[in-house]
Amino acid sequence: MDWSDFDAALFDLDGVITPTAEVHMHAWAEMFDAFLRERGVDEPYTEDDYFKYVDGKPRYDGVRSFLQSRGIELPEGQPSDSPDEKTVCGLGNRKNDVFEQVLQRDGVKAYPGSRRLVEALAKRGISLAVVSSSRNAPDVLRVAEMIDFFPTIVDGRVATERHLAGKPAPDTFLYAAEQIGAEPSRAVVLEDALSGVAAGRAGKFGLVIGVDRGVGAEALTENGADQVVTDLEDLL
Repeated sequence: MDWSDFDAALFDLDGVITPTAEVHMHAWAEMFDAFLRERGVDEPYTEDDYFKYVDGKPRYDGVRSFLQSRGIELPEGQPSDSPDEKTVCGLGNRKNDVFEQVLQRDGVKAYPGSRRLVEALAKRGISLAVVSSSRNAPDVLRVAEMIDFFPTIVDGRVATERHLAGKPAPDTFLYAAEQIGAEPSRAVVLEDALSGVAAGRAGKFGLVIGVDRGVGAEALTENGADQVVTDLEDLL
């Protein structure tokens, strides 16, 4: 790959820079498994559900998408809802509580190959940003000792404040590119989620890299990835 063709790299976080996608997966599974048991639903929540309905989306969108797949209707609620509330927001907040507990207890380190790529791009003068649906992105980057590489972070909180549509819409990526002064055609999107590569394609970015952490190269390509790797070190 010739990085001289590009001025900026826009990274998703979970599953791209850090292995926190696994923590999110476990938190979603714990929350949805308990919820389905409470409702007496026989069809269990699966890893396939995570990739189809939840991965890469803003938290409440993920809840809403999964519930729709099961034909379950709940009140929307408010972001201030207690995690015990049987609302879309309440379930999302319950999942977030589990994620934060695991993050603080176990910590997180960046993928070695991802750290090497970020360090190399920073030395080249490539502008870097993190674009994540998670509201925990700054905390994760801080714990992983990567936050100094990313002066621009467009996370779930920024998206809410700026009224930006979440992935698969391209709005958060386009806003990040604007903040670092990069033309989309001169920027690379690096994503592991189907909704994320779809967002990169919709935003007409110069290159969309799919990072296969389990969803599959074929699915990433079908949803918008120009190239798929299993380790970001392959892009050095």
